Amino acid sequence: MIEIPDDRKLVLPLDDAAIDSVGFGGIYYLSGYVYTARDQAHKRICQSLERGDALPFDLKGACIYYAGPTPRNPASPFAFGSVGPTTSLRMDVWTPALLDMGVRVLIGKGQRNEEVRKSIAKNHAIYFSTVGGAGAYLSSCIKSAELVAYEDLGCEAVYRLFVENFPVFRSI
Repeated sequence: MIEIPDDRKLVLPLDDAAIDSVGFGGIYYLSGYVYTARDQAHKRICQSLERGDALPFDLKGACIYYAGPTPRNPASPFAFGSVGPTTSLRMDVWTPALLDMGVRVLIGKGQRNEEVRKSIAKNHAIYFSTVGGAGAYLSSCIKSAELVAYEDLGCEAVYRLFVENFPVFRSI
């Protein structure tokens, strides 16, 4: 077990001071609640926003992880199967609207378009990347999981995960 320096531990939700403290480079470790959401979940959330419908979770201060967890193996000690990041660029069409509604933290992999980069800055949010191909390891950081919305989407449903020492690095 590695010892994590206190200045590398972040507790969600992140406030302005915590966001300001995160530099580029180096690994940080998140603990707290994270919501998974991929393409179809983003689309449905934005459609709900457009209609003025209730949302499946509060966006204010939320952390969204672009992941679609695989089912848990009953013999596994983990809350889920593999939970690796998906390509963030696919969510860019919906991201500014979610940031404007209060989302503060995004986790995925890969580049973001210019509109999203500007929206992250405007909303004083942060984009973290995590390692693709490490989904089995990342699942060991998930201590609990509950289905929140869109069960019909299967692995792309929205889940609320409680994570401990989930490794990320700041990309934007």
